[in-house]
Amino acid sequence: MADLNLKSHRLEFKSALYLESGRILEPFEIVYETYGKLNEHKSNAVLVCHALSGSHHAAGKHEGDRKPGWWDGLIGPGKAIDTDRFFVICTNTIGSCFGSTGPTSPMFPRMEPYRLKFPVVTIKDMVKAQRLLLDRLGIEQLHGVIGGSMGGMQALHFAVDFPGLARHNIALAATHATSPWVVAFNKISIEAIINDPAFEGGQYDIEAIKEAGLKGGGVGRMAGHIGFLSPESMMRKFGRDYVAQDGLFDLFGKFQVERYLEYNGYNFPKWFDPLTLIYIAKAINIYDLSRGHDCLESALKRVSTPLHLFGFKRDLLFLPEEMESIAHAMAAIGKESLCHYHLVESDYGHDAFLVEIDRFSDTIADILRKDFDG
Repeated sequence: MADLNLKSHRLEFKSALYLESGRILEPFEIVYETYGKLNEHKSNAVLVCHALSGSHHAAGKHEGDRKPGWWDGLIGPGKAIDTDRFFVICTNTIGSCFGSTGPTSPMFPRMEPYRLKFPVVTIKDMVKAQRLLLDRLGIEQLHGVIGGSMGGMQALHFAVDFPGLARHNIALAATHATSPWVVAFNKISIEAIINDPAFEGGQYDIEAIKEAGLKGGGVGRMAGHIGFLSPESMMRKFGRDYVAQDGLFDLFGKFQVERYLEYNGYNFPKWFDPLTLIYIAKAINIYDLSRGHDCLESALKRVSTPLHLFGFKRDLLFLPEEMESIAHAMAAIGKESLCHYHLVESDYGHDAFLVEIDRFSDTIADILRKDFDG
């Protein structure tokens, strides 16, 4: 069995990236990681797309890392996305803060951070940039493209915008258009950030925020965490346990769930830039797979290779019914043979696609084994 063969890369694109808004990015950079080896025919590539706070580091560990990449349980030798077979690519999306061009990147030619001068980017733009990366790598067809949440939105856009590019398009815990429920959660995060005096209208000291955090960003992230879980998983994880050293009748004494939210919330802005959160939340809010088409069915008419949809039973952000509705739309246009809907039995919540991999990994492995000629 081979090792993971983890490698990190950075590519600069000097030609313009024309965005859905009509604006351009020029030049721009994409940071990405690869795992496994590309075969002679360049036919074994699998593209992995990350969610809102994810990055290109999807598997394995770099020197000094405490934890492996965010989908390490799914990617590696002998795992569902088997790096003994596949050459796996995971990019950091444009608009993010982990190396690809985003609001904290230097704006050419002045080389000061873009900040609020950065253009609004969409899920469609993220996918277009990744397509340019594949062109640079000489990869004309993917064996598969896969992602969860915002990554699932990208996988759906690949199926519609670049039909036939991937033999298998796999979307988990996503939707065809962001619901008002999710927009409302994102609104809390954005308002908490921009109304924090330390945000300074987007002119904050980037390094200072990494050191001290941003309280408004922390509060917003707490709201997000509520959406990532479900009532059942919260009860199982925390129950009604109280912090041992806090008195029950102390006004600011805490339940364990409160301490969990504080810890994860207030630490979040130290490693995920607040401006980036605003931009990526905007991309998620305005995501609509049918934009530019008459309707969803019209967009899905472009799909030419199998579409694999995974809904999670107690996902309260992107309801499983939303994924199933895509399957119904495919059937309505006579493409039911190209669409496969899987309901994952889980009461964990939205983040089940990250933490309960054993519930769907065998199905992913079976999908990727299909039509694979090595």
